Formats: sequence, structure tokens, C-alpha cells
Amino acid sequence: MTIKFHCPNCGAVIGFADPHRGKQAHCATCGQHFIIPSESDATPEKVKPPEEKGDPIPGFYRAALIESWKLFIRASNATGLVFIAAAVGFKFFTGHTDYSCDMYGFRFQAPTGLIITLAAWGCLFWYYMEIIRSTAVDVEELPDVDMGDLFGFIWNIIKSLFVFAFAMVFVLLPCIIYIAFTQDQGVVSHVLSMIGLFIFPIAILTVSIGGEITMMFRVDYLLKPVKKAFWPYLVVVVLFVLAWELHLRTVGYGELIGRGTFVVGLHLLAHLAVQALALIAIRSIGLFYRHYRCHFPW
Repeated sequence: MTIKFHCPNCGAVIGFADPHRGKQAHCATCGQHFIIPSESDATPEKVKPPEEKGDPIPGFYRAALIESWKLFIRASNATGLVFIAAAVGFKFFTGHTDYSCDMYGFRFQAPTGLIITLAAWGCLFWYYMEIIRSTAVDVEELPDVDMGDLFGFIWNIIKSLFVFAFAMVFVLLPCIIYIAFTQDQGVVSHVLSMIGLFIFPIAILTVSIGGEITMMFRVDYLLKPVKKAFWPYLVVVVLFVLAWELHLRTVGYGELIGRGTFVVGLHLLAHLAVQALALIAIRSIGLFYRHYRCHFPW
């Protein structure tokens, strides 16, 4: 059960799992500290935040590299894990389908696989940002899966696809411009793309926690936390890039048609394993904010 209420300062909608009632937390949008109420729609009690941000919280490496694996054995996380597995399964088995056809001289477009693939990625991107937000405010379990009614579901998919696509284009813009003008995809473009992937985790963290996509344009918002906690951030980047590179090497069912069930099953397991690593990488982004919030200028 999820306790939903409004931030007593900015009015943002906040949700916490039922076991967290009575605990202290803070709004990911405005930073207001409060006591999580015992029931939905109740007004949380404000708590005066500490005057200084203080020092980093120790234990980041253990939380990111060891404690994160506990996500897969907690019964409370079953719904979230099934949600991720379902999204992966849908795009794996249907990503190749296209029922477009010619009818009476017209081309009837029915790119079913593309639509389902985009919807699946939209669901995953939405859940990724929910994981970042909940992890940032000291929640150890995966967040509840609640994308709203049909219109809310569609809107969350579109919004999440836009945010991730915008963030990726933003960080890869120097590489895109370089390739567009030089037509060179050699060492320089590869270096620029790696720089973009290095920046991406802090960019998506800033948007997820800050709530404003324009915050990515603030160089100090992106670079100050990285500079102050470079080595922990490098761990985040390594996990993210590893998940990214492994995903690029996976293939969908469309490329496996005619192969045996065992081979198809192995490839599906590979997709799920990559998502498990992606889940740990995404959680590490939220943990970076939790442990090094004192370095964030916003």
C-alpha cells in the first residue's frame, strides 16, 4: 500500500510505501523535510531541516555494489521486478512485428512492434526515475508501480520517453554536431560520445530529483557534485556504461526466428540480466544523491 500526500511546502504529490509511515523524509522537488503521515491525503508535519548540509554520508560503495543485490530477494519488490520483466518481455517478443499493409491503393501503417517497444521503454524510463527519487530519500525498497489511469499511463510514457531522449541528445550534442560537420566517426567522435555518457547519469539525476528539465543547462548543477565526489560518481558511470554496452549487444526475438527454444530462452535471460544490471546502475544514481547531497548546489 502506498501513502500519497502533498508536500506541505510546494504541494508536490509524494508517495511512500506503508512501512515508512512516521519516518522523516524530504520532498525531492523543494527539499522540505517532513514526517510521513499514517494515511493518504493527510497533511504531513513539517520538520526544520538542518542549517548546514553537512558531510557526505559514508557507505556509498557498499550500498551501490553490495546492498543493491538485495533488491532481487525482497518479497516487497516482487511487483516492481515483475513490471520490469514484463516490459522487457513485451519488447523482446514483439519488437520485430509490423503489420503495415497496402489496402485499396493506400499504405496502412501498423508498426505494432515499434509502438510496443516505445511503450515498454517509456514504462522502464518512468520506473527508473521513480527508483532514483525513492532511493534519494532513503527508501530501500523498489517504488510501487502506479502509473495512473489510461490517460495517466499514456502521459507518463510520453513524458518519460521525452525526458530520457532529451537528456541523451543534450549530453551527446557535441558528438552529434561533430559527426554532422565532419562525417567522421573515428576516435574523436568516440571520445565525445563517452564524455556524453559520462555526463548522462548526473543529468538524469538532476531532472529526476529537481523536476525541471531546464536544470540540465546549469553547468554548476552538473559538474560540482561530480568534481566533489569524482570516484563515487565514476562507479555510477561504470555501472551505467556497462549496462548500456551490454544492451547494445543483445538481440530481439525477430533476429532469432527459426532458432531453438533453448537459444531464444538464453537471449531472453540475457535481456533480463542486462535489466538487472541497469536496475543497480539506476539505483546507484539515487544513492549518489543520497550520500553526497551536500555537494549539490540546488
